Amino acid sequence: MIDFEIPAEVARTRGVIRAFVTEKVIPYETDPRLTQHGPTEELRTELVGLARDAGLLTFQAPRSYGGMEPSHVDQAVLYEAAGWSTLGPVALNCAAPDEGNMFLLNKIAREDQAQEFLRPVIEGHQRSVFAMTEPDGAGSDPGQLKTAALFDGERYVINGLKWLITGATGARTWIVMADVAENPHGPSGPTLFLCDGNTPGIVIERIMDTMDRNYVEGHGVVRFDDLTLPPEAVLGEVGQALRYAQMRLAPARLTHCMRWLGAAARAHEIATDHALKRTAFGKPIGEHQGVGFMLADNEIALQQCRLAIWWACWTLDQGARGRHESSIVKATVSEQLYAVADRCVQVLGGMGISDETPVAMIFRDMRAFRLYDGPTEVHKFAIARQVLRERAASADGDLARFSEQR
Repeated sequence: MIDFEIPAEVARTRGVIRAFVTEKVIPYETDPRLTQHGPTEELRTELVGLARDAGLLTFQAPRSYGGMEPSHVDQAVLYEAAGWSTLGPVALNCAAPDEGNMFLLNKIAREDQAQEFLRPVIEGHQRSVFAMTEPDGAGSDPGQLKTAALFDGERYVINGLKWLITGATGARTWIVMADVAENPHGPSGPTLFLCDGNTPGIVIERIMDTMDRNYVEGHGVVRFDDLTLPPEAVLGEVGQALRYAQMRLAPARLTHCMRWLGAAARAHEIATDHALKRTAFGKPIGEHQGVGFMLADNEIALQQCRLAIWWACWTLDQGARGRHESSIVKATVSEQLYAVADRCVQVLGGMGISDETPVAMIFRDMRAFRLYDGPTEVHKFAIARQVLRERAASADGDLARFSEQR
């Protein structure tokens, strides 16, 4: 049975989150601590305190950590409400990369690792990073990983260069992907390591200037200079990093979509209000077909995106990996929501390219959404490959059945 009714408790929580973001968070959008490199740690701490006082901090956490542990579909409803402001997920502690890192650590971290590195992130006391992307290619294609880890039987020594590492400055929980070289002491291959951000050997070279500014402390260039870790620092199993990354990425792609759906819906509301009030040639501009059609296209796109997200989330809730489904949703939602934001700028006219409203900021940040967690083209490549694989298998099966019948 297909049921699109939102459960009463989820709808109630959505309303509470939306009210919190509107009343408590939105006033901070003009705070000078929201810099070109994103919110400062000081601003994040203040916002997290507000959410903690409201009883909403890290609402998506497992019940064992005091969270609500919503299903993926329920998350879609709640994260959309959180995303009404780009600072909403920061305050509620459900923003990237922390949200995805918490999900992964809860799945594969040992109990001692969880207590040291996961619990403080869930409680909002520290931030985390996922250090995978490299200047020379590793990112959408992690198979090009060049950061190396040498193991002598007693310790791993890691060297390499990463960039676009979100929130690196000041983060304490670090998940580092490195390629363990072949050695006589154990397995090799791409591996995740878990360590404190103050460990010697982690060098933050600089913060990159990027067009988006919604992630705490921006995106860093990080060099690992003889980062030395014990075997206990391995997260999960040696050689399994690419599998773990996929485990993290499918849900993380969808939570990105959920949050940006909220931001796009707010931009659409602002543009609609403007279209009602601004007049030209004797009537509100929304009554002119050119503007009205843009608003209609936005309304259609927002609902299409919402339903696509719910569908993929439902797939995950049934126990499927959701890799193909999340690629479909990430590809279409990122492109459609960017188009929504672009039309909102157009409806607002000159005000749309200024900071008089948050629409310009949403537009800039939405452009980056088309790239992170896999650019649209990479997802389309993966989707096409799956389509061809399934068709080839179907065709082979049809041929086999035809042969049997003969």
